[in-house]
Amino acid sequence: MNIVKMSDNFPDTELCSLKIEGNIARIDLTRSNVFNALNTQLITELIENIKWTTDRSVSANSSLKDSDDSDYLRILVLTGEGKHFCAGADINMMRDAGARSAEDNRIDSERLDQLFNGLWAHPCFTIGCIQGVALGGGAGLVSCLDYVIAEPRTRIALSEAKLGILPAVIGPYVYRKVGSSHFRRLSMMANKIDSNEAMRIGLVNLIVESSNDFSESVSKVISEVISTGPMAVSEAKKLTLFFDRWNGNDEELRQWTLDKTSQMRSSEEGQEGLSSFLERRKPNWSSE
Repeated sequence: MNIVKMSDNFPDTELCSLKIEGNIARIDLTRSNVFNALNTQLITELIENIKWTTDRSVSANSSLKDSDDSDYLRILVLTGEGKHFCAGADINMMRDAGARSAEDNRIDSERLDQLFNGLWAHPCFTIGCIQGVALGGGAGLVSCLDYVIAEPRTRIALSEAKLGILPAVIGPYVYRKVGSSHFRRLSMMANKIDSNEAMRIGLVNLIVESSNDFSESVSKVISEVISTGPMAVSEAKKLTLFFDRWNGNDEELRQWTLDKTSQMRSSEEGQEGLSSFLERRKPNWSSE
């Protein structure tokens, strides 16, 4: 088993950046000259950064700190540099797709799905700050986040049908986020919805007055998450993924939840949480 450290080298990237602040990772799309459009290189770099942060999460290592006493990760913040968060697929990549074979296009789709699934299942609590537009694949990124902050000028669209194609790769993630009815409407109309509509249907969790307010709002969300048990947070996400895929009967599910509850209560973190509550002290994962 390889022991990963927070001091390990970051992935080599040009179109996005990774910054670490204690137990918080920040990934920023930096291709602002084309509104952070997703090309093969940016998709690959995002996959590498998501993998790097996943491997160095508290959940993946069952520990708050590495062997150098540096914090493992609990929060991931995703942002996009410039006027727009992400304008979707790069136009050159889309043009090239028309001349490629079905097999080559499938490889591209697999790469894109690896990005979305990696973010959807990331063991950290993920937060996104969405300014300007989030179109196509950009809307896919939004749908994979745990908490989304937008501003009044934010516009989100499953825009694929405008190009005669489908939001199939991002579909499972958007569908789980907003449900059947809204996914059907958004994918068929392919129109941009504003931040209020996005919040109404569950794509957005908070609207701030402007992107200048993103930092303060992110800090408030982080404070809430950091007060909770780090393993409990990642296990809650796993629980959701488990429910998404459940195909057994109700009685089997009830029995599974009983076993899971017993397991968490008897875990080291569960015991620490209950003890700290009874002893009226901060748990060992608290930074305060």
